[in-house]
Amino acid sequence: MHDFCFTIPYGLVLVAGGIIGYAKKGSVASLGGGFGTGLVLILAGYLSLKAFEKRKNSYLALILETVCAAVLTWVMGQRYFQTSKIMPAGIVAAIREVDLFESDLDESIKV
Repeated sequence: MHDFCFTIPYGLVLVAGGIIGYAKKGSVASLGGGFGTGLVLILAGYLSLKAFEKRKNSYLALILETVCAAVLTWVMGQRYFQTSKIMPAGIVAAIREVDLFESDLDESIKV
């Protein structure tokens, strides 16, 4: 499976989560974090898709995906350990860890 198959839908989920967090709780942090990170991941997925169509690798997309995955895993992991709430911190941290491993594995196989 290619990284954009996971990155674009996950970016959309983060955008939706940011908007829902803002609508329900008025949380500007949710809006900025979810919406902003989601847009970066959608951009990275799009860059990766376009590179795939040209039968090339997009190292910029790989860097964006890896940085977002590492940051989200760290931030949401810390939040989970502080609050022990599965939603949204535990779920986001777990999904990002899977994506971080998957995108790094894909790139190591391609090279």
